[in-house]
Amino acid sequence: MKARIVWHEAVSFVVESGSGHALLVDGAPDQGGCNLGPRPMELILMGLGGCASFDVVTILKKQRQEILDCVCDLEANRADAVPAVFTKIIMHFRISGNNLDASKVARAVALSAEKYCSASRMLEDAGVELSHTVTIN
Repeated sequence: MKARIVWHEAVSFVVESGSGHALLVDGAPDQGGCNLGPRPMELILMGLGGCASFDVVTILKKQRQEILDCVCDLEANRADAVPAVFTKIIMHFRISGNNLDASKVARAVALSAEKYCSASRMLEDAGVELSHTVTIN
């Protein structure tokens, strides 16, 4: 896996993935940014949510669950001192579908958190307290 970061202006950068996608990240206005894109730490949080959601949807499809929607809202706390690392993250999954088996949905979220989500495992190994909730709509 590769990435390239190219300085754009002030404290904004074009971040390019090895798979050919790019977006602009920027700092907060109080740190010289222009609010042109997400902050770098927001990308980490978004990556965690994307990784976990990918797992949950994939697992539920393999379990032949008729999933119609998966939303993952994340809340993160950061350390007060520099470096302001994540200290705690809560992932709130809202899963919608037809005739969903609640135990299978809970198991899919648990499997993602405990086994499959590389981002979850990496952050937990770094000392971040991770937890999740699940609501079936």
